[in-house]
Amino acid sequence: MSLVDNLTIRSLQFRDLDWLEQCWPGTATEQLRQWFAPLKLLSAMPGSRRQLLRLFVAEQQGRPCGAIQVSPFNQSGSTWRIDRLVTAPVSPSGDRLLLPQDVGARLLRHCLESIWQARTWIVEAPAEDNDQLALFRQTGFQPIAHLGHWRVPAEVLRQLAAHEPDLPSLLPVGNADAALLYQLDTVSMPPLLRQVFDRHVDDFRQSGLKRLGTAMRQQLAQTLTLSAYCFEPQRKAAIGYYNLQLQQGAPKQFARLTVHPAYTWLYPELFAHLARLLAAYPTCDLALTAADYQPEREAFLTRIGAELERETVLMSRSVWHKLRETKGLSLEGLQWAEVFPGLQPGGAAIPGQVSLTPPLRFGTRPDLPGSPWDLPPLL
Repeated sequence: MSLVDNLTIRSLQFRDLDWLEQCWPGTATEQLRQWFAPLKLLSAMPGSRRQLLRLFVAEQQGRPCGAIQVSPFNQSGSTWRIDRLVTAPVSPSGDRLLLPQDVGARLLRHCLESIWQARTWIVEAPAEDNDQLALFRQTGFQPIAHLGHWRVPAEVLRQLAAHEPDLPSLLPVGNADAALLYQLDTVSMPPLLRQVFDRHVDDFRQSGLKRLGTAMRQQLAQTLTLSAYCFEPQRKAAIGYYNLQLQQGAPKQFARLTVHPAYTWLYPELFAHLARLLAAYPTCDLALTAADYQPEREAFLTRIGAELERETVLMSRSVWHKLRETKGLSLEGLQWAEVFPGLQPGGAAIPGQVSLTPPLRFGTRPDLPGSPWDLPPLL
């Protein structure tokens, strides 16, 4: 038996938080420590259909050696995302070393097999990390897009704020605008990514419970979210959208931007509007992500003097759940009992004799001559 077979994959426990904090330093582990008990309680309640702590730990002889965090990407749960993956080398027997690639592959395989509702998986891996890219390729992931993480310095934002933005019909975002935002999202990406993301109108709506949870998270993190979209009255369509997250005291403010491919002239106007919203944070930079399937955004960021901090590769993998194999794939090898389970023969067929008597014509009954069935044949 190999060392990989001796790995135990289990859900996160409270005793793993100390080890996890060393691997994932930051506010995420601190919030996880605060909300660990309530989330565990909600997951164990009857009627809870999903596990709130979607974090799995690989354990070897009582010592954690890897962890993975996943989350659903869309509302239907057909696409899931790998948020974080960390592995550490371990030598359980002292002479044989269990490589991080083996631990990572085992964690990925556990998620692909255990989360049955996921049909597609996506992950964002650093472009310069060859080991991590090789791990995902080994598990079946293929690159579908390249993402650039840009930073707009504060001095560039002050220059952009001097421009008066000309935005047509800038409206706030609500649940009534979900169909417009869905159309804008689907038209702004290639068909392959549209199929992988598998978004629907419900992904752009927020229920009352979800809005309450978002408000609680913003209150705890002391953040403020501003979002709006540009409405084109002639086509009755949304042509631009932004989502700006503001946090007091943070060195960066994060924005998400979506522009219709036929209205790329909106980039200077939207950035000027975002720069004016950030006037209350004069020392903060603006961070955002640009994908390679709309090169006009990267060209505009380069022209205004934005800095490319890092590049990542967006990868995806389809999961086809195995079905019970049949004996044959052709109709010749298919038995009628397999097609119709209720159609079972009552006994063995008895071969009969072949009659040479000519077939009866329609309208004749030779056993009842002169009866009403003796009708003239139809012409």
